[in-house]
Amino acid sequence: MASIDGQDLVAERMFSPATDHGNSASPLRWATRALVGTFWISAAIFGLYIISFYAGAVFDGTPERWNESLPGIYEPHTLFATIGIAAHFATGGVLLLFGPIQLIASVRESMPQLHRWLGRIYGSTALITGLGGLVFIALNGTIGGAPMNVGFGLYGALTVVAAFQTIRYARARRFDQHRAWAIRLFALAIGSWLYRMDYGFWRIVANGIGHTRSFDGPFDIVMAFFFYIPNLLVAEAFIRTRPMHTRPAMRPTAVVLVSAITIFVAVGTYYFTVYHWGPRILARLVGLINPTRTIIV
Repeated sequence: MASIDGQDLVAERMFSPATDHGNSASPLRWATRALVGTFWISAAIFGLYIISFYAGAVFDGTPERWNESLPGIYEPHTLFATIGIAAHFATGGVLLLFGPIQLIASVRESMPQLHRWLGRIYGSTALITGLGGLVFIALNGTIGGAPMNVGFGLYGALTVVAAFQTIRYARARRFDQHRAWAIRLFALAIGSWLYRMDYGFWRIVANGIGHTRSFDGPFDIVMAFFFYIPNLLVAEAFIRTRPMHTRPAMRPTAVVLVSAITIFVAVGTYYFTVYHWGPRILARLVGLINPTRTIIV
């Protein structure tokens, strides 16, 4: 069973004794594995979408197509802003895919060299991701106006701080602090992915009430902060709270919580894969196989 910093991913050891391998632990074990598998599948699809659509548009010489997904992202007369957001997209995909690997304790322990090299890449790309986003906001602003500028600007600044601190404490060999900041950085790194998950889920359950095309509706204003602040609160709780090894009574609650998160991620992934990510990935694949065929999605 994979684990994060010596604890089984998400919940299994947090809520069960290390020596208890009885039947009561099995539902939590399987719920945890389902969550990990769902997350990896969703992250892989999202990463492939980023490459297919954003990098593909640059390869085709049509970066203006970025605006089909996020209005106002590409402005031909603001070169530095475009470079900043391009760097943000490119390195953001790396963060999403490498983050889970860096937090798996068994990988660190059995392949420390791999952990160190991936850590260097991860930390550097996190800095670029945060700085690229901040450059874009400073030069162009966001489509949602002041609330979105503040929310996303704070997100970028926190990402830069977390990346710097993660690298700093690793180089200083202060591994407790390094671990804490790495967890915070991962909580921020998944923000872009969760932002889309939240919107997909909201469209399903509430038909997108409070969302506007200019991203300045009530829901949009909340989402300018909600996609990363709860993540950081969970990360802080994980860092500061001692695992509850002696509380088997917590297992049913943990199963429900982990299962609910899994369902949320699965539903959001399905929605975006079918209606958003999937068509763009397929369009890119068809274009590679048959370059003379043009597909607009």
